[in-house]
Amino acid sequence: MKFAIPLADGKLTAHFGHCQEFALIEVENDEIKKKDTHVPPPHEPGVLPAWLHSLGANVIIAGGMGGRAIDLFKQNGINVIVGAPALEPEELVRSYLDNTLSTGANVCDH
Repeated sequence: MKFAIPLADGKLTAHFGHCQEFALIEVENDEIKKKDTHVPPPHEPGVLPAWLHSLGANVIIAGGMGGRAIDLFKQNGINVIVGAPALEPEELVRSYLDNTLSTGANVCDH
């Protein structure tokens, strides 16, 4: 399983479409095995879901996103978790794996 998390200053940012980078965290047997960061391509509708799919992401943890973006991620086989707090990516993934990830409202910036 591979998680994609939009970052600003090393923590999740609510503005996923305009983030500085994405953390991609690979998990095997409920353990974090690898973390990479990638600079996203310029933000245009539909680009990020296809790009993250090409990098092998299965889940995106975000602060919020619009309904169209959620649909595009799902069409690319990526499960969407919204309303996540601005924490470090490893902490978010561990919380997700432990079923303790606290999510609130979809904090959509659109």
